[in-house]
Amino acid sequence: EQHWRVYLPVMFVAVISIVPFIIMAERHRLMKQVLVGAIMALLLASLGLYRWHDSTADTVMMLWLFFAGFNLLEAMLPSLVAKTAPTAHKGTAMGAFSTSQFLGAFLGGTLGGWVSGHLGVADVFLFNAGFASLWVLLALSMRAPQYLSSQLLNVGPVSAQQAQDLVSRLTLVPGVAEAVVIAEDGVAYLKVDNKTLDREALMAFSAA
Repeated sequence: EQHWRVYLPVMFVAVISIVPFIIMAERHRLMKQVLVGAIMALLLASLGLYRWHDSTADTVMMLWLFFAGFNLLEAMLPSLVAKTAPTAHKGTAMGAFSTSQFLGAFLGGTLGGWVSGHLGVADVFLFNAGFASLWVLLALSMRAPQYLSSQLLNVGPVSAQQAQDLVSRLTLVPGVAEAVVIAEDGVAYLKVDNKTLDREALMAFSAA
């Protein structure tokens, strides 16, 4: 009847506690390791809630672990999609990601309700742990992502042929991993590695 007394402080502490891990993932380029750790947090929390859900103190601790992992994934996954999606299809990839989140909420709620009704509430946590275990294995097999940032460059009015030539020349600039030039807009959409990017060479292409 007074859930907010648990959930409010748990959520607050969970959000605060993930900040160092977000910084570690981005600044120190440990995204894969932090991602696997966040999924492991969901796995351990699910097993803990299955085993110790009768204890208030243990439940609060496991809820903190769950929401820490959950909020960390909420922050990291969109960034991971943006880093790995091809420049020309970034919008499509983000749309597919958002759709999968909504479908996951629907399917998860449906399956969780079925498990709760047929097997019991505690077994919902056991099923969660099973799915999290599969996710850990998939994440471990994932290649570490490139640490790329999106950047726009005004290249001015160009023809379709000039746009193609410009793509070839832009990708030769140190630090530029991908380039897409939209001739009608006079804009180049780039994915760059900020640590190795030759900004002076890149700005030579700028119409500004």
